[in-house]
Amino acid sequence: MTGDKPTDDKPTGDKPTDDKPLGEGSLEAKPAEERSVADKSLHDQSIIVSDDPGPLPPHQDLDVVDVREGMFGVSGSGDTSGYGGLVRRVAVPGSTDRPYGGWFDAAADRLWGALASTGVSDALAKVVVHRGEITFHVHREHLLPVMQNLRDDPGLRFEFCSGVSGVHFPGEAGAELHAVYHLLSMTHNRRVRVEVSCPDDDPHIPSVVGVYPTNDWHERETFDFFGIVFDGHPALTRIQMPDDWPGHPQRKDYPLGGIPVEYKGATIPPPDERRAYN
Repeated sequence: MTGDKPTDDKPTGDKPTDDKPLGEGSLEAKPAEERSVADKSLHDQSIIVSDDPGPLPPHQDLDVVDVREGMFGVSGSGDTSGYGGLVRRVAVPGSTDRPYGGWFDAAADRLWGALASTGVSDALAKVVVHRGEITFHVHREHLLPVMQNLRDDPGLRFEFCSGVSGVHFPGEAGAELHAVYHLLSMTHNRRVRVEVSCPDDDPHIPSVVGVYPTNDWHERETFDFFGIVFDGHPALTRIQMPDDWPGHPQRKDYPLGGIPVEYKGATIPPPDERRAYN
């Protein structure tokens, strides 16, 4: 009984060749429109992202939302890491130009038409299409008519809102606080995101409980942790923190706290005020 033996013209495995293109993961092998924000940051050292938002369409730019200084979040405590003078921008995908692709164009046209018919033509600040999802950035004073039309228009029919969550960009002047709503159309099997921003010195956004009653507790939680005041909410109170708790714990400028110890009058400073190396 004889066994099969490999021959010269029958390769036994994948071997790299000199004329083989560079690996799929290398920057040079990617078309410009497929390079992600993280890839671009390799060549533009002024851009940094906390999480790679993935490939950007060729007709989409970046919005700078913050500027970071240093490396480890330590300031004013004698940073000995050598990175204290580092300054880099934080960027996110910006407004997307037409065409959006897929059903996004038809949905956007339907929403714009519905808003225009009610006398609201400037409700949308921008539209962002990214990672196969569409986000409508809405001016806060027009949030209610936008949500009403997204729910009731027969061509949209986003009947279900899974809640609202808060985001804090302390370096985005005039729009430090964001409220993000996730909507589902069970009629058309589609999902969209609605995002609204407000300044931290005027943290007011209209409540959408009248349109999506399930947001009752979600708005309370966002108010509790981020301090966004949802005007018109039926009972806007804290939901997890005590009523007399100072501040809003999920804001990025919220102090991390320190531990007072009874040892020669010493106090352990909060982590962001200590020297840090990792």
